[in-house]
Amino acid sequence: MSSNLALGFSEFNLRMDNPPVQKIYEFEDFRFDAEHLMLYRRGESIPLAPKAAETLLVFIERRGQILSKEKLIEQIWPDAFVEESNLYLYLSVLRQTLGNQKSGTPYLETLRRRGYRFNGSVQLISDGSWEEPHSAPVQVIEPIDSFRSATTDSLPVNDLPTDPSVWRQTNPAVNDLPESRRDWSLRRSSYAAIGVIALVAALALSYTYSFRRRSINRQSINSNKTTQNKSIAVMPFVNESGDPKLEYLSDGLTGNLIESLSKVPGLDVKAFSTVVRYKGANSDARRIGQELNVEAVLYSRLIETGEDLTLQVELVDSRNGNNLWRRTYQKKVSGLVVLQSELARELVPKLSAPITDKTREKLAKHDTENSDAYLLYLRGVNHARKLTAQDINQAIEFLSQAIQKDAEYAKAYAALANAHRSLTLCCDGHPSELLQAKLAAQKAVDLDDELAEGHGALAACTWMYDWKWAEAEREFRRALELDPNSATSHFQYGDFLGRMGGRSAEAAAEKDRAAELEPNEPFFAARIGSSPDPEKALERILYAIELNPNFNFSHTMAALIYSQRKEYGKAIAEARLAKKLSPDQTWSDVILSNIFVNAGRPEESRAILDQLLLRSKSRFVPPYHIAMVYNSLGDKERALYWLERAYAIRDPKMTFLKTMNWKNVENDPRFQDILRRVGF
Repeated sequence: MSSNLALGFSEFNLRMDNPPVQKIYEFEDFRFDAEHLMLYRRGESIPLAPKAAETLLVFIERRGQILSKEKLIEQIWPDAFVEESNLYLYLSVLRQTLGNQKSGTPYLETLRRRGYRFNGSVQLISDGSWEEPHSAPVQVIEPIDSFRSATTDSLPVNDLPTDPSVWRQTNPAVNDLPESRRDWSLRRSSYAAIGVIALVAALALSYTYSFRRRSINRQSINSNKTTQNKSIAVMPFVNESGDPKLEYLSDGLTGNLIESLSKVPGLDVKAFSTVVRYKGANSDARRIGQELNVEAVLYSRLIETGEDLTLQVELVDSRNGNNLWRRTYQKKVSGLVVLQSELARELVPKLSAPITDKTREKLAKHDTENSDAYLLYLRGVNHARKLTAQDINQAIEFLSQAIQKDAEYAKAYAALANAHRSLTLCCDGHPSELLQAKLAAQKAVDLDDELAEGHGALAACTWMYDWKWAEAEREFRRALELDPNSATSHFQYGDFLGRMGGRSAEAAAEKDRAAELEPNEPFFAARIGSSPDPEKALERILYAIELNPNFNFSHTMAALIYSQRKEYGKAIAEARLAKKLSPDQTWSDVILSNIFVNAGRPEESRAILDQLLLRSKSRFVPPYHIAMVYNSLGDKERALYWLERAYAIRDPKMTFLKTMNWKNVENDPRFQDILRRVGF
């Protein structure tokens, strides 16, 4: 493996014959600009990640030749050692993009045990007279300089950098980005349809609760001749250092302790989403015990002074307020990983919970032995769960640095996969970002096949990018087998089942289970998309808004429900509030456009469409979004045209086609063909 996770754009050029300016290759409906590495079909640009474009150029310039995988890797990645799987990903992208020739034979032919061959009949336009088409209304934003997609000169995620400056080039912190990028990097996405909102919500929760575990009600145990269910609420660690930048550490330690305790059979551990409302409050243990129905409350105070950490913990009996146990830990920051497991091991016996050898083994297991990697992981997850492009980019940098510190940190790979995925789903990012996500998820599973988060991340990528439904379901089931009490996995699996069609009862059951495990998490409480009863759906979403009034996804969902009830004034108000909470994304524009059509105000919907088309000329706008607006306006031809463009770039939201409202195109054979190609 190379030591680089991703080759920066500074290494963009191929080490082979440099093509002259305006060398244009033409084969059937395609034209390929060798200088700019741009592919066009019938005059319209087809977004390709640079490495995929370089791979295509190698084939075109050696058309008719059989190229071994070793030769291809040598040409595409000179001076670097990479795994074959990386090449296979780009070959897969090219096969899906190019398809077959008019004769029915594939452009890219696989010759078993020999290599690959490009079979297209290519003409070279060498006079420099051809000009790049300007008619295509959607272009990827500054594809070389300013849009860091998942596959921009990327190697597999386990190709780690040895020089931190490489990460600065490949995964820049937003403050280091060009000003043109910084202007639009604060976008958060709010989704215009129930299914899409559910998908993004589940993604958000994969961060928010990746180390903030759920409440787990396990079987009763027998202790001192009294059958009872031991229970505890771990209060958010208090950051006594006075530095707000260390909140990520206090929250992260809280979440990881909750996760560790949740591995103990017979112990009911309240979820972080349940206890977080007590953060910053001087709450009495007896009141907490009554409100949460727990027997014990743990208070913790964290003080960091330079390289020294002091952690003071106190376990209180919530029934009478008596102190059950108190301990002060003093460690170096480098001993943080050991401190975590030591605290969990010493705390469990104080709760009268039995510790078996298997439980001891689970409590002793460390995701990493490297404290620096662990701190970087906590910082990365803290940024990623905020779901802004700025924070997600910073999360990717921190998580990448964590992997650099510990190349076998499976949990960091899983979090990195979710971060790359969120750029596509939450920030109008290009779907090619999911390639990097899949590489990271696969690496997580390769390192630790018993890591539920890794299988969950791999399931999502397999479903949303590869459109391999059966394979994705196996991964979802594996994730739940490993962690049957993961609310996030239940919710995501339920959403997946709901998109398949014909499995709505199973989908609702999975979402209900998520709500049981995380009753105070807004989206689980609302069971997004699981209730056909408008009154029940409204009741749930209003409760979700009450839990967190500033979560824009809840307001987007409320807008949809009010629109279904024909309460258009309230629907418009909720959609605009969602836009205000997340001002620079496009899904709230899509939902508002649909509401205007339903309210009999198509002119306002067309105005939104014009804004989206104008925006798409300077930055990436998902074609799926534009297709939805055209469908709402009844323009079947343009809706189908933009759906084809969404299909061409493998927009993950294409997986929602079967359950979203496409009434103006659903009976067209072309739409049915798209459904078939997506795997329905």
